[in-house]
Amino acid sequence: MKSKVYFTKEITPEKVVEMYHALGKELPGKVAVKVHSGEKGNQNFLHPEFWKPMVEEVHGTIVECNTAYGDASGGVRDHTESHLKLLEEHGWNKYFDVDLMDAQGPDVVWSIPNGKVLKENKVGKNIENYDSMLVLAHFKGHPMGGYGGALKQLSIGCASRAGKALIHSAGKTEDRFETWNQHADSIAFPEAMADAASSVVNHFKDNILYINVMKNLSVDCDCCAVAEDPCMKDIGILASDDPVAIDQACIDLVINSKDPGKEHFMERVNSRNGIHTIEAAADLGIGSRKYELIEL
Repeated sequence: MKSKVYFTKEITPEKVVEMYHALGKELPGKVAVKVHSGEKGNQNFLHPEFWKPMVEEVHGTIVECNTAYGDASGGVRDHTESHLKLLEEHGWNKYFDVDLMDAQGPDVVWSIPNGKVLKENKVGKNIENYDSMLVLAHFKGHPMGGYGGALKQLSIGCASRAGKALIHSAGKTEDRFETWNQHADSIAFPEAMADAASSVVNHFKDNILYINVMKNLSVDCDCCAVAEDPCMKDIGILASDDPVAIDQACIDLVINSKDPGKEHFMERVNSRNGIHTIEAAADLGIGSRKYELIEL
């Protein structure tokens, strides 16, 4: 059976809410809203004003975790104090309750018994305070994963600093200073991402939904302090209850686009074996690559 993925070419805050309602499911209880809050200096991330109507609709709390990369990258989100300061500078606290889930340890360790690479995932302990999750992903490229969408938000996005190190090193180390010397290859890294994503999906079960916004389509992630400008025109908004299907649909929309910038975008995806994350996640059973695209 094909998963349903809803799609609109219109990109507005109000349309995000409309796409959420198209899914026909209300998220229960206390809702964690996973966003990418943007690295210091990044020009492409989606600002809190864009997400405001959607977060208010579910009475959600913005959730984030610290990063694993060091000061050499130009980023400031690897330390709780500077990360919290940046969240405030970017305006997230102005509109929402914000929870840096791994600000105070110890991390929660979730088992991944059927993991391809990882046998456990380390996530910010506050994730267990929530009944459901809304994953709001800015779909774009990524320097290491090829692309960033729903699966990246579930995996690297929800992992603590130690958890991110484990994913990037394919389980070899949780020391962020050793991670980059032991970065996984183009098969193990996508599979580690899929493993970590599966643990979050299995935790929330049916109480998790996904919205991907294909806007500011740079080959670089919002985690880059110095990111390349978008290489494609905006495409639209997608919504689904299937993280595999929604990411696959985004990739297909890029491939089938007539935008000449798609060659540059897909070179980034393919050179990092990014689609293998989707393949591995489907193999783990957390979604399907077969979908029905329903345009609204």
